[in-house]
Formats: sequence, C-alpha cells, structure tokens
Amino acid sequence: MGYQHRPGTTGHLVDRAPARRRSGVTSERPVGGQPPTQTAAAGEQLNTVLRALTLLIGVCVSHTAFPDTVPGGLYVAELPPHAQRATYEGRPVLLLDGKAIVGIPLAAAPGSHTLQIVDADGAAHGLAFTVVPKQYPEQRLTIENPRMVNPDPRDLERIRSESARMRAGYLSYEPADVTRLRPFVMPLEGITSSPFGYRRILNDQPRNPHSGLDIAAPEGTPVAAPAPGKVSLTGNFYFNGRTVFVDHGQGLVTMYCHLSKINASEGQDLQRGEVLGLVGATGRATGPHLHWSVSLNGNRVDPEQVIALLAQ
Repeated sequence: MGYQHRPGTTGHLVDRAPARRRSGVTSERPVGGQPPTQTAAAGEQLNTVLRALTLLIGVCVSHTAFPDTVPGGLYVAELPPHAQRATYEGRPVLLLDGKAIVGIPLAAAPGSHTLQIVDADGAAHGLAFTVVPKQYPEQRLTIENPRMVNPDPRDLERIRSESARMRAGYLSYEPADVTRLRPFVMPLEGITSSPFGYRRILNDQPRNPHSGLDIAAPEGTPVAAPAPGKVSLTGNFYFNGRTVFVDHGQGLVTMYCHLSKINASEGQDLQRGEVLGLVGATGRATGPHLHWSVSLNGNRVDPEQVIALLAQ
C-alpha cells in the first residue's frame, strides 16, 4: 500500500515553562498622567505579547510527515538551535542535523501525539503532530511445526526470558556521533518476501503484525551492517533463531534474525559493510531469509523509511 505525500506544516507548541510574573507598580504617578494600576496592566499586556513573540520566534518548530506519519512510520521535526533533547512517550529520540527523528509504534492510535522538546535552560515545549491511520495488508503463512505457532508450556519460560533480553536490547540508548549513519544501506541484496507491517495469520490464527522486513536469499549469503555500530546482543532464540542486535547510537537499534551463522560477538564494533552473519532458516522460518528489524526510541519502524531518510 502506497503512502500519500503531504506538504510540511508548522508545529503547534504548548509552552510548559512556568509563567514568569513581573511587578511594574510604583508609588509615583508616571509621566503622562496614567495611574500606576493602568501602567501595571499595560506592562503585563506588553510582557504577555513579548513572551508570545519569543515563543513564536525562538521555539517555533517546523515538521513534515514522512511522507505521512503512520503507525510504524517516522515523524521528523526541525528543532530550534537551542533545543538540547527531545522525548516521545517518555523516551529520548534521535537528534541529527538539527532534526528530531521519531519512531512511531505499530500500535499507535491515530490522532494527536506530542513530541517534548527541552531547551538549554530546561524549559519544555510540547510539539503536537498527527498520526494518520494506515491499513496494512494481511499475510497468511503455514508453519509446519505447530509448536512454533502454539508453544508448549515448557517452551514459554524460555520465550519469556528471551523476550526480556530482546526488549532491553531494543530500549538501549547510547550517546553517539550519529552523523556517521549516512548512508544507511540494506544489509544484503535479495527479494522482499514479507514487507513491514503485514498483519500475520499463522496457521489460520492471527498473530502480531510483522515488525520487520523479510529478505529472501540463499542460505549462507553474507549479512552486513548497514551503518557503523556496536553488537549489543547475540543469541539463539526460540522464534528468531540465531540473532544479532546492533546498537547504532541514540536509540537506533537493528536486529538480524534466522541466521545460519553468527560472525560477530557482543561488544564488537562494526563498520558499514562488515559481515555480522550468514542467511539461514533457524527459529520460526519457512525458508532461508533474513528478518531485519529497525527500532527507533524502542519502537519497530519500517526499515525502508529509515533507509530513505538516511540515504545521504
């Protein structure tokens, strides 16, 4: 399903800084004959106008949908020069070239959302933006091993433990020079066998939406890092098979699943194009392929949108 392009718009800001009050009342009648109470009222009106102008000039943020801000997509906002950090749903977001790059969860409700921007003096401002609905296509798959659809009770403890480890990997946030991310490239060449966001039906049973991109390729095909980063987690997981996590900094994390072999170790620094593993069919897989997930501020997003944004 294609995206509709919309032109950029100006963000709606809510000033979260505490109100500042000044006392302009004196005991003497000012020149011009106006009573002190009228002078104070006029002064307050002027201060209000000045504060509003300061907000518009110094904190105004322009933002664009990318191309529409949808569940599982990106929201990009240009920040004022004095912005120090930004958060979405309480998590810090990636800042690059004066922009906040926000990952929107697949489960995000359509409607108004807020990006919090914090200035150098600690003042916080809320930037409202809109997430529009997107209907992802349905995909039906047949899994031969029924335990890969409905795990036995003895499998569930392992799955819960692995899920906690992977959740921690996705939520990693390490300060880093993210200017080195460009260009952000595909980890291998192949055929997209399952796009991002598809609503999965496994053996006629609804399951979670597809949170990555499946790239079919012959077993043993090298899988390379799309950008510099550090290997933050490796393992052989129940559903994902042999898996590698790479932390690229500032909440951008990538995951590579179903590998036949892992060629990297935890803590290892990777350069763009460096091989981290080989394509396989380990875990829950219907054939050799790479499941590639991209996470921003803890949310899985469409890898193709990230590639398009960080192409150069």
